[in-house]
Amino acid sequence: MSWLALATAIGVEVFATLGLRASEGFRRRRWILPIVVAYLLSFYLLWLTLRLGMPVGIAYGVWSACGVALVAVIARYVFGDPLTVRMLIGIGLIIAGVSTIELVGAAH
Repeated sequence: MSWLALATAIGVEVFATLGLRASEGFRRRRWILPIVVAYLLSFYLLWLTLRLGMPVGIAYGVWSACGVALVAVIARYVFGDPLTVRMLIGIGLIIAGVSTIELVGAAH
């Protein structure tokens, strides 16, 4: 159940972050309410993940790493943002780091 809450938190946070880009610096005001609601919901779901027993280091690591990777990849296709080989290597390193934390955390 904690992984479902975390996955939902990640998806909602990615939506909110991409909404920031779509809002063009809040010049498109219709994005303000969905962004605020999405960030609040994402933090609530992260809190729920922690309440359900997931260690904070693992939850936050997975939440932030997945958020960075997903936003970078989706922004490439939705907004035409750059996604270079170096950026992909960086995303791979983030995933490797979080995976290491996950494995070490699960061993204790």
